[in-house]
Amino acid sequence: MALDKAGKRFELLSYEYDPDAPSIGLQAAEALGLAPSMVFKTLMVVAGDEPCTAIIPSDQELSLKALAAAAGKKSAVMMRPADAERISGYHIGGISPLGQKKRLRCFLDASAMALPFLVVNGGQRGLQIKVAPADLVAASSAVVAALASGER
Repeated sequence: MALDKAGKRFELLSYEYDPDAPSIGLQAAEALGLAPSMVFKTLMVVAGDEPCTAIIPSDQELSLKALAAAAGKKSAVMMRPADAERISGYHIGGISPLGQKKRLRCFLDASAMALPFLVVNGGQRGLQIKVAPADLVAASSAVVAALASGER
């Protein structure tokens, strides 16, 4: 695991994944008994023509304009689910920012840096990783930027 290789501490958390939940991130937060602002969702996006990963709180929406600016591109769009699965190597609902088939540029919402820890997907449905924000940044080479555009 990328966090092991980077020598970073983390904890694996598991929960009962609900494929019918309207929001996977919010369902994970509820199942784990954590505030939605601490459970982050991993979104696959295309900034300009570059596939990227955006990590934002599960109770927020991604500002594609803010992501494009952080990536130095004119625009950004959400990646099609089939492309997200093919490029990341993970299934929708289990996409982790770590350990993807190809290392993509990663962007983390700045709100994470005020938290003692955050939780991100661990690469399979129902598996989460609890990690310090700075350790996630180090392991993923994430760019920290204001990416969220308000509550869902």
